[in-house]
Amino acid sequence: MNQKHICLALVALTSSATLSGCEAALLLGGMRQNYEYSKQIEVEPVYYGLENKTVAVIVQADQGTLYEHPGLELTLATGISARIQKHVAGVRVVDPSAINSWKFKTREWYSMPYGEIAEKLNVDRLVFVDVYEYRLNPIGNRYLWDGVCAANVGIIERDGFDPDTFVDSFSVENRYPPISGVGRESAPRSKIEEGVMGPFVMKTAGLFHTHLVPKHPDKYKALPK
Repeated sequence: MNQKHICLALVALTSSATLSGCEAALLLGGMRQNYEYSKQIEVEPVYYGLENKTVAVIVQADQGTLYEHPGLELTLATGISARIQKHVAGVRVVDPSAINSWKFKTREWYSMPYGEIAEKLNVDRLVFVDVYEYRLNPIGNRYLWDGVCAANVGIIERDGFDPDTFVDSFSVENRYPPISGVGRESAPRSKIEEGVMGPFVMKTAGLFHTHLVPKHPDKYKALPK
């Protein structure tokens, strides 16, 4: 524990005159455990090639998913682009709205080679997010919340050896809520969408920059400031 939290623990112990030695030890042990669960660790990027480059983030989902969630592609692209722009040195990310407009006007973009897409958008790097699953409910059950966003993320280097092939690719998935059996009356749809998409965006952008993650993700709880 750091000095601040040790002092707080000692104050709590010394101000509780009725605590036995055993009780005091248990209390201090619990504080140490809570502090351990609040720790975060630094994670390095798994792909370093976006620095000082022009980048376009393209999100693609199937038509059935887009029928149910028409704003999904733009929402994810906007969040991922913003975090890359904020955390990657020297990067210049194309406005996701401009890319969305280009996709709408260029209906044949689905069949274009990746290198041609990068050329048309005039970018050095293309981050291609292929969403293969997005839902808020269990399949066939509208009465429970069980959200998931899962995608394959590939990187195209326009100046690379083969600009039509991913130089690297990763699988990213996020599920929310963290427990099963949550009924629709227990949380609004907006809360579930935020819980599904927010961490997915952070995980995807985190592939490209140094970031902090909970040391114990299943038990993480930030300490009060």
